[in-house]
Amino acid sequence: MQLMPLPQCQLHCGRFILDLSQPQIMGILNVTPDSFSDGGQHHHKEQAVQRALQMVEEGASIIDIGGESTRPNASPVELEEEIQRVIPVVEALAKYDVVISIDTSQPEVIRAAVKAGAHIWNDVRALTRPKALETAAELNIPVILMHMRGEPTNMNQLDQYTNVTEDVMYELQQRLDQALEMGIKKHNIILDPGFGFAKNAQQNFQLLNEFWKLNQMGYPILSGLSRKRFIGEALNGVPAQERAVGSVVGHLMSIQQGASIVRAHDVKATSDAINVWKMMLNQ
Repeated sequence: MQLMPLPQCQLHCGRFILDLSQPQIMGILNVTPDSFSDGGQHHHKEQAVQRALQMVEEGASIIDIGGESTRPNASPVELEEEIQRVIPVVEALAKYDVVISIDTSQPEVIRAAVKAGAHIWNDVRALTRPKALETAAELNIPVILMHMRGEPTNMNQLDQYTNVTEDVMYELQQRLDQALEMGIKKHNIILDPGFGFAKNAQQNFQLLNEFWKLNQMGYPILSGLSRKRFIGEALNGVPAQERAVGSVVGHLMSIQQGASIVRAHDVKATSDAINVWKMMLNQ
């Protein structure tokens, strides 16, 4: 592990500006019945908005709304169903002072979400769906390109790497090249190495140990390891809801290696850890 400073840059999200030289917390809001950690807890609009506002109060500057579970072996969601899950929550949350991110791979979903007040496209498939690249360029909003091989239904069978960190960087660079060629602006791109997606526990920990190498690519980085299975494996197989401390430690390690954004379920604990880390640096 090598310590790295955060990039001196800003992310423009509609009327909001995020300072990426300071760690930003993206609070996870799954409006799904089957997500691996919190499925069904925020399936109704009122519950979802209440949880989002709670995370903002706890320290989240971004709320990431997802209407499709991407856990291993998750079933695909029909387009209209995903829209019906996501858009009412976006419309309600857009009335408040918070940056809204949408966790989707569907161009139609992000179009509807941006119209309703969303700001960031978080795509676990890195804009590989038809018309995704063109849509991102046209909307001219920040996009998060995450590394994954295959689909959630088969990604666990695709974890063969020569060197996981180098291979992830190479494959992300391919997506970057296509995004830039399509006209997506460099200042709108954030990279996510995709902890837990087509990677086994050993590979995830190698990626975390070598996270600093991602800075060589020249883009802001997001770390999304919250409550992932490999964190549980390091904690003797505890269930997802008992992985908060492990997740916070992993996110702090990511920040120390250059991650500007951490995507977290346990927002208050993550915020507390970041505040202690900041106080130490200030001395």
